[in-house]
Order: sequence, then C-alpha cells, then structure tokens
Amino acid sequence: MRILVIEDEQALREQLAEQLAAQGYVVDAAADGEEGLYFAREFPCDLAIVDLGLPGISGVDVIRTLRAEKAAFPVLILTAMGRWQDKVEGLESGADDYLVKPFQFEELLARVRALLRRAAGWTQSTLSCGPLALDLNRQEVRLNGQPVELTAYEYRLLEYLVMHAGEVLSKTRLTEQLYAQDFERDSNVIEVFVGRLRKKLDPDGSLNPLQTVRGRGYRFTLQCDDRAS
Repeated sequence: MRILVIEDEQALREQLAEQLAAQGYVVDAAADGEEGLYFAREFPCDLAIVDLGLPGISGVDVIRTLRAEKAAFPVLILTAMGRWQDKVEGLESGADDYLVKPFQFEELLARVRALLRRAAGWTQSTLSCGPLALDLNRQEVRLNGQPVELTAYEYRLLEYLVMHAGEVLSKTRLTEQLYAQDFERDSNVIEVFVGRLRKKLDPDGSLNPLQTVRGRGYRFTLQCDDRAS
C-alpha cells in the first residue's frame, strides 16, 4: 500500500514517513500542498494524510482539488487541537476522517488501516479467502490454519493482491506498491515474488490463487468472505 503524507512540519513529516515505512507502507512525503498535489498526480496513492495548516495551498484546498480531479482514495486530515471548525471544513471538503495533534502513532495507524480496509470493501481486519487468511494488523498469513512464512515484500504483494481480489493488477501498479518512485520498473521482481508466493501458498497446484492474465498482470482468484458488496 502506498501512502502520501503532506505535512509542513519537518520533524513530524519525517517521523510519520519513517514509522509508516516500518509498517510496510511505501511513503511519499511532501512539505507543502503544491508538492503534495504533484505526488498525488504522478504516483499511485491508496491513502493521503493531509495537514490542514499547510503554507501556500491549504490542506482544505488540496483535498478539494483532489476530489475535483476525481481522486477517490481516502484522506485522513491532521488538525490543531481546539480547531473544530477546521475539522468540519476538512470533512466537508472531501476528507474521510481526522486526527487531532498531538496524537499517538498507534491511533493514526489504526485509522489508516481502517480507511484502507473500508476503501477496498473489507469489513474485518482478517481477510478470509477459502483456506487462506491474512491478519492485516499482525501482518500474518495462514493457510488451512497453519502459519505461512513470507518475507516483508512477499507479504506486501500478497496483501495488495488480496485487498483487490478479482481485479487484474499490472506489474507496474504492483511494483509501485512495493518500491519508491526511483525504483527501476522494468525489473522482473514481481514475477519472482509471484513465483515464490505460488510455491508457498499452492505447493500442489490445486488452488491457483494467483492467476497470470497474459499481457495485463495478475489477479487473486480465491473467493473471499467478509467483503462488503
């Protein structure tokens, strides 16, 4: 999953980027609204965290611009304590949730996870798809009740595929979910990771959870429960 952080306070921006990256997210960090809009337009985004008190282009105007440009990803706004008017304006401009400064990172992470889950149509934090189960909070995978050992990148790729079950996802899109914008996108790294996942999730070839759609990408095929229709 890829998250855009738009925060002018350098220490907080760097802290959020570091902490979110440690949780397995790819993070684009912008210091002002103009840079934030550039990142949102140039790179895929699954969620944006936007400080409303930005210099130049305000956080509210950033959100209004994104929504006017049909950006559908969820937005979590950061507001100063006591500024209830900002919360209202931010939500009315198109934000999905808010958090008041100062805050604990654990609360921000919980809100991020909930927004991402809802945006993908999931109602629970454990994604159940036939014999496969992903615990999004613990980042654990089980197959027929038994734990499956995955590397960090393998897990992130599988999580994104399952979150978007049934969709055909291109190699470029998947690569952008795993690496920052300066990564070489012509690499065959996605093919390698998909091959590893198939060996770990479908050793006898009976499930076929990851389908190759020739010339287009990959699709997670298992039927999933607890997903909102």
